Amino acid sequence: MSLASIALNQILIMFLIIIIGMICYKAKLIDRELNKRLSNILLMVVSPLLIFNSYQREFSSDLLYGLVISFGLALASHLVSILAAGLFVRGKDSNAVIDRFSAIYSNCGFIGIPLINGLVGKEGVFYITAYLTVFNVFVWTHGVIMMVGKQTKKEIIKTLISPTIIAIALGMLAFIARLRMPYIIYESIEYVASMNTPLAMLIAGVSIAQTNILKVFLKPRIYLVVVLKLLLIPVFLLLLYTRLPINETVLTTALLGVACPTAATGTMFALRYNKDAVYASEIFAITTLVSVVSIPMVMALLGIFLKG
Repeated sequence: MSLASIALNQILIMFLIIIIGMICYKAKLIDRELNKRLSNILLMVVSPLLIFNSYQREFSSDLLYGLVISFGLALASHLVSILAAGLFVRGKDSNAVIDRFSAIYSNCGFIGIPLINGLVGKEGVFYITAYLTVFNVFVWTHGVIMMVGKQTKKEIIKTLISPTIIAIALGMLAFIARLRMPYIIYESIEYVASMNTPLAMLIAGVSIAQTNILKVFLKPRIYLVVVLKLLLIPVFLLLLYTRLPINETVLTTALLGVACPTAATGTMFALRYNKDAVYASEIFAITTLVSVVSIPMVMALLGIFLKG
């Protein structure tokens, strides 16, 4: 089965769970407050455990080399995204700031982890931790500065010490030191980690249900963000990266991290820094829905280049 077919199947599964999340919100089974608590559980517990367990594998120099390459690609992807957003998204108003933020930062945690897990398995989750690390460093430095214009060194250090970064650091240490968890502990973590995909999609569904999708489609400026985020930047990087001698799994993971829809962090930051959170959530909603089509397209193009 081709990368595009696997991506489409996986996204359709995730999309159906998103619909269930939307129904849960409409049926008042999950409200905004509960969704916020579920989001915290996902960010603070479930995703970090999934990441940590992805490092519980036999050490090999090839895997370590792939991880180093993944860090390099993640850094390059963010720098290219920042340049592209600055070039294509003009304006100094608060919504222009949200547009640029949305074009740069991907939902590599909520969407990226479950999708890459479905595409290539735990090896992909292992490599996408590099993208997550770079994402967290950039979003809490460059991202915050975009939103508020400044960020102190103390605040940067505080925000970077997150469960995700801790899980990556501990997991990497265990991988390099060849430390394996006892079976019972590993399996216990695995059960909790397996909630990542359904929980993330339910949360996304509840978030989307809080927006007026029909009104969103009538806002022309959102289309620029959609095209830039989901097509122009991923395709440009695909054309660039496929010219390099990179492992197929590493390449797929790096491109998927870029091709994911807008980060939910944009809405959280908009709330935190007194920007238009409704507009940020609308971009999150529309890019998430459009990614059902755009991600398989990017993966199909990648498949063509890999065969060529």
